[in-house]
Amino acid sequence: MAYQQKLAEKLTILNERGNGVLIRMNYIKKTCGDPKQRPAILTDKNMESAMKYINKKFPNIDFRGNIQNLTGIQRQKSEVLSATSSYYDSFLDVIEFRDHVYELLNTIDACQCFFNIAINFDFTKKYLDLIITYTAVIIILSRIDDKKTLVGMYNCAHEMTNGCSDPSYPRLGQMFLEYENPWKKLTEEFGPHTRSVTAALLSLRMVYPRRNLPAEQWRSAQLLSLLSAPAAMLDPACCDTMACEYLSMEVMERWIIIGFLLCHSSLNTNEASQGLWKMALRSGLNLTLIRDEVLNIHKVSEDLFDSIKGYSKRIADIKECREHVILNCGAVHRERRHFLRGAIKELINVLEDEPGLLGPKALFVFMALSFSRDEVLWLVRHSENMPKIKTPEDYIDNQMAELLFYMEKLRGLLRKYNHVIQRYYVQYLAQFDALALNDTMQNMCVCPEEESVLMTSFVSTLSALSIKQVDNKEEFDFGALRLDWFRLQAYTSVNKAPLSLMEYPDLAKVVNMIQFHTKIVDSVEELLLETSELSIFCFYPRVFEKMFNQSSEEMKRYLMSFPSVCSHFSQCGNALCPEETQAMEKKSLQLCVTFLEQIAQQTSNVVLELCAEQYNLNEKLLPKHCAESISAARYRKQKKPMPKKGEVQKEKPGAESLRKDRTIATNVDKMHLMLTELCSSYSLFNDFIVFDHIVVPTEFLLSHLESRLSDIIVRMANYNQTTQEIARPSDLLAGIRAYTTTLHSFSSYLNVDITRLVKNVLLQQTQPMDARGAQTVTTLYTNWYLESLLRQASSSLIVHCPLMHCFLNQTSENDPGFKAEEFSDISELQALAELIGPYGLKFLSENLMWHITSQIREMKKMVIENMDVLVQMRSSFDKPEEMSNLKKRLTGGENVLKRMTIIGVILSFKSMAQNCLKHVLRKHCPFLMGPIKCLRDFISPENDTKVTLSVFELASAAGLKCAIDPALVAAISNMKTDNTSIDEEYKLSCLLLVYIAVSLPTLSLDNNSSYSREHGGHNNNIHCLAAAINHLTAAMFTVQSKNIEQHLKEFLLMASSTLLQLGQNIDRVEVKNRESIYLLLHMIVDSSPFLSQDMLESCFPYVLLRNAYREVYRSFIVTLG
Repeated sequence: MAYQQKLAEKLTILNERGNGVLIRMNYIKKTCGDPKQRPAILTDKNMESAMKYINKKFPNIDFRGNIQNLTGIQRQKSEVLSATSSYYDSFLDVIEFRDHVYELLNTIDACQCFFNIAINFDFTKKYLDLIITYTAVIIILSRIDDKKTLVGMYNCAHEMTNGCSDPSYPRLGQMFLEYENPWKKLTEEFGPHTRSVTAALLSLRMVYPRRNLPAEQWRSAQLLSLLSAPAAMLDPACCDTMACEYLSMEVMERWIIIGFLLCHSSLNTNEASQGLWKMALRSGLNLTLIRDEVLNIHKVSEDLFDSIKGYSKRIADIKECREHVILNCGAVHRERRHFLRGAIKELINVLEDEPGLLGPKALFVFMALSFSRDEVLWLVRHSENMPKIKTPEDYIDNQMAELLFYMEKLRGLLRKYNHVIQRYYVQYLAQFDALALNDTMQNMCVCPEEESVLMTSFVSTLSALSIKQVDNKEEFDFGALRLDWFRLQAYTSVNKAPLSLMEYPDLAKVVNMIQFHTKIVDSVEELLLETSELSIFCFYPRVFEKMFNQSSEEMKRYLMSFPSVCSHFSQCGNALCPEETQAMEKKSLQLCVTFLEQIAQQTSNVVLELCAEQYNLNEKLLPKHCAESISAARYRKQKKPMPKKGEVQKEKPGAESLRKDRTIATNVDKMHLMLTELCSSYSLFNDFIVFDHIVVPTEFLLSHLESRLSDIIVRMANYNQTTQEIARPSDLLAGIRAYTTTLHSFSSYLNVDITRLVKNVLLQQTQPMDARGAQTVTTLYTNWYLESLLRQASSSLIVHCPLMHCFLNQTSENDPGFKAEEFSDISELQALAELIGPYGLKFLSENLMWHITSQIREMKKMVIENMDVLVQMRSSFDKPEEMSNLKKRLTGGENVLKRMTIIGVILSFKSMAQNCLKHVLRKHCPFLMGPIKCLRDFISPENDTKVTLSVFELASAAGLKCAIDPALVAAISNMKTDNTSIDEEYKLSCLLLVYIAVSLPTLSLDNNSSYSREHGGHNNNIHCLAAAINHLTAAMFTVQSKNIEQHLKEFLLMASSTLLQLGQNIDRVEVKNRESIYLLLHMIVDSSPFLSQDMLESCFPYVLLRNAYREVYRSFIVTLG
């Protein structure tokens, strides 16, 4: 009985098993053939003699008589066993598979089954698939060069370990010998099956010729067009052979070519067989066996028939077909691809506009996908194995990206509107298919019980369907129904079956249509895998990359199809070969990332070129370029001088927008067009999955833009370490704003978060290093201000100007090479604060503090050298005569004041930068600045030191001025003085103040100590001593937990005393700048939160200060108007 044979179940299982065995054999072939992946046991030099001996004597290896040749295996028998066991087991799988195939094919012959692809589609397809899979397994097995070595080594190690050979070894050895000439043995094996195989192949006569048509006939028939018959647009697409309509051409050609090679006798006796065979031979040069393993069909056929008598005419047919392929086939397939691009584009446009048509016209979609896939596969395998022809361009397609893009678009539409398709076909199945099947059953003359039960279950299952199931998002599973139909095909296809399907073609037509409809409802992914899976590209990476590069110039809008195709690669793995899956995952991700990186690079190039163009235009509008226009405006009433001969008049900004002819495309126009095309490519998918990795294409673009934009910002700074040149912060800020404005317009092309991109880039620029470890503008400007501006300010080549809140160049022979005010005025420092922000200014502050602490260390050394004198001075400051004698013993006073001035200059610059940061933050976050200011005002230095410093650190980061500088406190507390106790540190701090106080009179000896009314400070920057003394005192005594006010009062008393003694000195040299030095006391008190004017007046007469101010302003001439 046919029921007992379980033909359907066996065909299903053996096809799945055979596919796994085939993939395993292919993996072994690739592994053994690749020097990088070759098993270590085969590359071991100690095994060379054993391998040569095994290959020579295989399979009859004498393990005992020639033990000297096998000593390598004897020594490492356990390692050899473990290394070769998986290969041995895989070869045993081939024997097991072959035995089951033999058994099933004999059973099918015994049952005298009939095959017709249009009637029992599944039964015929599975039967032919099994034959092809089995043949491919044997062919790949014969191509494994090391199979004898691996099996022989395993058996030797097994004999040495267990004392006997493996029981399966003789059969395995015999199989290897039999299949040394695989085609000869296979044709012998399939001789008895010729009738069944030929019948199955001849059923393709109604399908294959209809599919294998030139593009002209497709075009004249308006294939795949929904617009050719508008009145029938809503009619469901159906035919008598639904599944055959999207059956792969490559699959059919493989059936025909290999089938007639195995059962070649019908080629000489049957004209129909001969015609089908010739048509397949004219379709191409190669057929895919598995992955990138191909069969050169003409050569294999010719070699086989050459060894058989009576096939000379067939050999002539083969040569004629080969010539036809070389002359015509490339052009035929090129035209097909050209037609498919246009037809599928029209199909997509209609379906995107009216997705409801996906219901009735779903068959068109799968036909379009299958036809396109056939053309892609043909081109891939022939591009890698291109024949020598006069027109190689037929095998090169620069527009492949477009076809792949449309295929991905169709796949996306099917997934997106799956619920629409389900709603349509659930109703179709319940309200039409079930009724049609029931009517067909009623019209049948004979219907045995088993078949009747199955068909009745079909009707009841379909009739129970409801559209509410779709609305409730229930999972549909018609797998059982389809398997039952496959069983029914097997039952009714055997000879003398009670119900012969051949007699009821209408039943086959209805149920085949039902099967297609059920697949659309519950197995769209399975249909997509069958009709549009392109995992072949994983095994032809060179061809894949070549196609991408060819499409990169003209097909930019379709480039995203290449990385999206990489998502197909995970669908071709098999559980029998998990090692291959790991390799495929690595290769897939590598290809996907390569393509996405190149697309992102192209897009970022265009975006940043547009930004650069806008930056150049914006740069022309900067104030520094308007001098000529202003000059011309002043004299515009006068006659303009004629331009000199050969002199080109400078174009005004905006001239680039004037053009006489709009058809003339400028460089910017071309870039906008290119950007539009590239961005439309990103519209294909927001994301896709490659081997469980979610890939987001726009993230690659953002990553590229981020790294490129960081580099551009650093380059725009124009920092030259050799010449110490750098762009003004305001110029850099204007450039960045021009770039960001253009980048924000980019979001109208593509839905990307430009705000996040800009924030990431600019935030990285506030750190010393960006995410890639490269220097940022924070580092560049920090280095420049320290090495150029402040270094020259410490040498008095540049003077701090409190009135103008900037630094100015001194008129001297040593030109700094830049104008200090252009880098340090309020607008520039505010621009700097905008650029580097609180984080950047913190880094700048830390570097400034490092320079300050190095000066403090040097001063402490000088204090230690003069400690005895300073101790006496501290206790005798009110005794002029004694002080005069001690002062003569004191050394290095000028050096201390010089170092304190440097500290003061640094702190003044820091204060200016912080003040500008405060103004910037008030503009950006006014509601945050208010609470921080209140918190700072609420905290008093007398409170807990840690709390005070933490609040001051917050306030300082916001640019607010604090009584105690937390950065300076942190820097001083981190200073390490060897073998110095806290009390000694405190003593050194006190004596340092004494040192500074008693050294102040020496400043009057310097001619540059004169006070400048227009600058509001001294020409040698000694007015910065006020900031240095106040901040340094507050920081040092905060670290030592001492009273700051008390020590500042002590300093004020000593400084007043020494300066009053200066007033009693009648030496004209010292008296010259005395009044300018007096002003220092007022500056110290005025800038200190711990001292008051009352304290100053108690130790220094106010009248002296008043007279000092009058004296320094006397020589200044005030001009008005």
